[in-house]
Amino acid sequence: MERRRFSGVMLLFIVLAVVLITQVVGNLGRSGDVSYSDMRAYFTAEKVKSFTATDTRLVAKLQDGSSVSCALHSFDTFYNDMNDLVVSQAEKGVITSYDYAAGSENGWLRTLLPYVLAAMAFILLMNLIARMGGLGGGAVNDKMARFGEARIQDIPSDGKKVTFKDVAGADEEKEELEEIVQFLRDPQRYTELGAHIPKGVLLVGPPGTGKTLLAKAVAGEADTAFLSISGSDFVEMYVGVGASRVRDLFEQAKKQAPAIVFIDEIDAVGRQRGSGLGGGHDEREQTLNQLLAELDGFDPSKGVIVLGATNRPEVLDKALLRPGRFDRRITVDRPNLAGRLATLQVHTRGIKLAEDVDLKKVALATAGCVGADLANLANEAALRAVRKGRKLVTQEDMLAAFEFVIAGSEKKGSVLTEFEKKLVAYHEVGHAMVAYKQKNAEPVQKITIVPHTEGSLGYTLLMPEEDKTNLRTRDELMAKIAVSMGGRAAEEVVMNTMTNGASQDIQEATSIARNMVAMYGMSDAVGMVALGSVRNQYLDGGYGLDCAQDTAAIMDREVKRILDECYKDAVQVIRDNREDMDKVVAYLLEKETITGGEMVAILEGRDPSTVEEAYASTRKSEDGFRPSQPSVIEAPAKHISMTSEKIEMPPEDKGKDAQIEDKPSTEPETPDTSAENTDENK
Repeated sequence: MERRRFSGVMLLFIVLAVVLITQVVGNLGRSGDVSYSDMRAYFTAEKVKSFTATDTRLVAKLQDGSSVSCALHSFDTFYNDMNDLVVSQAEKGVITSYDYAAGSENGWLRTLLPYVLAAMAFILLMNLIARMGGLGGGAVNDKMARFGEARIQDIPSDGKKVTFKDVAGADEEKEELEEIVQFLRDPQRYTELGAHIPKGVLLVGPPGTGKTLLAKAVAGEADTAFLSISGSDFVEMYVGVGASRVRDLFEQAKKQAPAIVFIDEIDAVGRQRGSGLGGGHDEREQTLNQLLAELDGFDPSKGVIVLGATNRPEVLDKALLRPGRFDRRITVDRPNLAGRLATLQVHTRGIKLAEDVDLKKVALATAGCVGADLANLANEAALRAVRKGRKLVTQEDMLAAFEFVIAGSEKKGSVLTEFEKKLVAYHEVGHAMVAYKQKNAEPVQKITIVPHTEGSLGYTLLMPEEDKTNLRTRDELMAKIAVSMGGRAAEEVVMNTMTNGASQDIQEATSIARNMVAMYGMSDAVGMVALGSVRNQYLDGGYGLDCAQDTAAIMDREVKRILDECYKDAVQVIRDNREDMDKVVAYLLEKETITGGEMVAILEGRDPSTVEEAYASTRKSEDGFRPSQPSVIEAPAKHISMTSEKIEMPPEDKGKDAQIEDKPSTEPETPDTSAENTDENK
C-alpha cells in the first residue's frame, strides 16, 4: 500500500513537471518575436492592420501582410499605453480589426503551478523520510515510539563475564560489594531476618580507578543482567524525554530481575537542583525528579540494585544521596604498592613477558597511577616490543613504556646549542642537588637533558616513600618547594641568568605554598583558618577562596614569604655544592641521561659506571639502591627561547658572588604572579 501511494505521488509530480516544462519550452520556442518597443513603433507608424492581445502576448498583422508578435509582461500596461492610439487609428481605418482577449489564456496555471510543485516536493520528501524509517502516513512509527526508551547497553552473553578476579588493587572495595553479590544470589537469606539490602550504591573516585569495571564484576559474580547507561543519555532538549527514559530503564530492569542497573557519570543527571537556567522547570531537573521517584518506588527485594559512578560527588543533589536511595558510598581510590602489583599482573596476563621482567619494580616506579594508567603502560610496552622486533616483552620495554607515558617520546631531531645544553644540565642538576641535600626531600631517580615530546627539554624524576599516605609535614612541603626552586637557583648562581624554563617549577611551588597558607593552616600570620574550600576533590583538586580581599592580600604576602625562604635555601645549597655540581653536570653532558645512583657515585668519588641498576636512586636501603617512583616530573625547560650563538660563561667574581649571595635575603626572586592562582598539578 505504501509503495502504491509513493508511486502515485511520483507520477503526479512528473506530470506537473512536464506541464511546466512544456509551457516554458513553448514560450521559448516561438519565432518572430520582437521587442515591445519595436511593436510600439509599428503602431506609431500606422503599419499595424489588425492585432490580438492576450494576457501575455500580442500578435499583429502588418499592412504588408506579414505578422509579428511580442511578449506582454502586463496587459494593463499595454492597454493604458496604446488604447487611445488604437481607437484613433480604427476610426481612420488604419486598423481594420482588433481583439482584446485578456484572460483567455491559462495564466492562472502558470501562476499556481510553482506552488503546486513546492507542495508536491514537500510531500515527496516526507515519503522519502518514511521509507528511511521516519514519519510515514502521518502516524508515529516504531522508531518514534522508541524515542523515549532508555538507551541501555546490555553486556553480551558471550561467556566472557567480568568477575572480581579481573579487578585488582581494590580489595576493600570488593569486600564492600561482596554483600551485594550475596544478596542477588540468595535474597531470601536476608529477608527472612528482616534485613533490607541497600537500594543504591554510589562509587566515587578519580577517573580511571575502575568504577565501571567493579560494577560489571558485581553483575558477573552474581550472574545477573547488567543494564548500563550514561547519565548524559537521560538529558535531552525535548520535554519529558529524560523522565520517560528513566521510567523505561526501571521497567526493563524489573522485567530482567535480578539485575544491576549501572548509571555512569550520574552527575550529568543528578546535579543539585536550582542550579540550571530554567529553575525548577529545567528538563534535567524534571529527569532527576523522576529518578528520585523511581528509586523510592521499586522494591529491592525483587533483585534490582542501582549502582552509580561519579568523580564529582560534591555536585550531586542531597536528596539523591540520602538513605533509602543511594544508601552506600564506596570510595575507589588510587591503588597502593600491592594494588599496583596485582593490577599489573592482571593486565599482563595476555602479554608474553621475558624472564627479566620484574613487575614489582614497575609497581615501585608507578606510585600514584590508577588502573587505566597501568593498563596503558602494559600495552605500550607490548607495542614497543613489536616495534623492536622482539617476541617477548622485556624489563627495558616496561621501563621505557613508563617513561613514554609520563614524558612522551624522545625528540631525536631536536638540536640545542652548547649554551642551552649547559643551561638545561645545570637546571636539572640544581633540582637533583637540592633534593639530595634536603633531609625531607624525595630521593632522585633519574636526570635527563634529552628533549621529549611533552614539551620539556629535560626533566628530573623524584621518588617518594613507598606506600606513604598523603600526610605531609610542614618540613616536607618546604623541602618540596625548595626542590622546585633548585633549577632557577642554579640558573642564577651558575649561569648568571634566568629563563622561562622555570615557569612550571614556579607554578608548582606557588601552588604548594598557597595550600599551606589557605588550606593547611601552616602560616603564623594567617593562623589555623581555612581560607578556601575544595571544589573538585577527585579531578583537579582545585579550591575556591572564601575570604575577604584584605585577608587574601595577607595570604599572598605569606605565600611570597614562604617562596622567598625556600628559594634562599636552594641558592645556599647550590653555592655550597658548586664543585660537586660541576662534576655531575660534566658527566650528564656526556651521557645526557643518568640515574640518581650515578649521581651519588660521582659525589662520593666512585666510578659512576659501576652502578648497573637502570633506576637506581639517591636513597640507599639495606639491599643497596632500589627503583624509584616519579611523583614529580620536573619540566624546567618548557619552550625555552635562547639565542643560537654560543655564549661563553662569565668569569667568576667574588665581589659579585657576595652581592648575589645577599640578594635572596634582601630582594628575593619574585615568582611569576600569573602562576600564583594555578592549582597544584603534580
